[in-house]
Amino acid sequence: MKTETFDVLIQGGEVIDGTRRPRYRADVGIRGTRIVALGDLAGAVADRVVDASGKIVAPGFIDAHSHDDQALLLQPQMPFKLSQGVTAVVTGNCGISAAPLHPGTPVPAPLNLLSDAATRFASFGAYLQALRAAPPAVHVIPLVGHTTLRVVAMADLSRAANPDEIAQMQALLREALEAGAVGLSSGTYYPPAAAASTQELCQVAQPLAEYGALYVSHLRNEGAHSQQAIDETLQIGLFARSAVLISHHKLQGPANWGRSVQTLPQIAAAMQHQCVSLDCYPYHASSTILHLEEERLAGKIVIADSKSHPELQGQELGEIARRWQVSRAEASARLQPASAIYFNMEESDVRRILAFGPTMIGSDGVPSNERPHPRLWGTFPRVLGHYSRELGLFPLETAVWKMTGLTAQVFGIEKRGVLAEDHYADLCIFDPQTVRDTATFDDPQQPATGIDCVIVNGAMAYAQGAYLGSRTGTVLRRTVPAKLSPGLR
Repeated sequence: MKTETFDVLIQGGEVIDGTRRPRYRADVGIRGTRIVALGDLAGAVADRVVDASGKIVAPGFIDAHSHDDQALLLQPQMPFKLSQGVTAVVTGNCGISAAPLHPGTPVPAPLNLLSDAATRFASFGAYLQALRAAPPAVHVIPLVGHTTLRVVAMADLSRAANPDEIAQMQALLREALEAGAVGLSSGTYYPPAAAASTQELCQVAQPLAEYGALYVSHLRNEGAHSQQAIDETLQIGLFARSAVLISHHKLQGPANWGRSVQTLPQIAAAMQHQCVSLDCYPYHASSTILHLEEERLAGKIVIADSKSHPELQGQELGEIARRWQVSRAEASARLQPASAIYFNMEESDVRRILAFGPTMIGSDGVPSNERPHPRLWGTFPRVLGHYSRELGLFPLETAVWKMTGLTAQVFGIEKRGVLAEDHYADLCIFDPQTVRDTATFDDPQQPATGIDCVIVNGAMAYAQGAYLGSRTGTVLRRTVPAKLSPGLR
């Protein structure tokens, strides 16, 4: 009898396969980039044997919402993602993507959140080629941003686009989709795109149907008018005949706390006749640019980064304004360009949205400053440890599905996100009893505990707290249409 041989053999673990199926005991055999055997592999030999006794063997986590566009090139080892078990990231969210941008093109906020790097890519294809030429440690699922297209096509961002500008944005979108973008994201919450009309978005998004691509939306409003903003996003998806993804769903401001009891049934009703999905992050604070409008500056706001006053990083905006004896809006203007953390959400809404059946997990982390939101380092272990194990919000099998199989299905990525024979070997091995986030708002750059091993495309990328230097990430293309709604209940 021939002895089975593998490049990597994972023994003794319990498999949670990313489908919500109950966990089961199995060994995992890997050759090259693929999983080739699952089951009792006693007697097999391998170049590398991993003892997973007492551990969970799961698909590598897919970050449904990241802003890692430039970090993939500037920090290719991606420590803040590998250390929490992430093997793939969706980039280009909230309307902002690293490409296409011509040299010398002005970069207004929030586009400047990605990086101050001088590297520019005149086409989306050139950006993806740079990723292929210098592979990062994790896979990339790229979106192209509507705001980025506006910046390239329009000299005046304070108005809706005219027909010629829309045609130019459509051409840029087609180039990006042809090159490998899986969809178009928008961020009409922010000034560079807030002037865009619903009609502009509908027309720019029209090429999506040709490619079976997604429309991904940071809603125009996440407060008092959130339901109208959801309706607008659904309308754009229907017009463009594309699947819709609502980004980091939340309700901001005390006056709107608890309204997820209205928005989630609204989304669920839309899922009965339209392909709709959503993601969220497991925190009650958000993070983005430091706004200039007084109405957006209420409550506790902590400065994450200020180019003009770096010494004020970590301080509260209200205290800075009192010290300077100016309004919050004036203090914000003096701190620009800047980013901040906004403690503007209610924990009950966070839990309700997380527990909603089809909600995916995304970090929304921004890796371009020294004091990031802790979600950059802690999102996925926080879901596994705090929300699943400690609070019992959902079983561990459901938690894993929300960050693996569900996400791969929404983005149309084949043979990823589910641990099965002939699928690609992207895996995370973690301790279900100890996995948890350690990153905090005061000390955000802390790796999680309980993540034992991360494998990307068959290569060991992270083990026992050490980054092993492998860079086997690839650009993943959408190959199948969304299959979630109507149908997912």
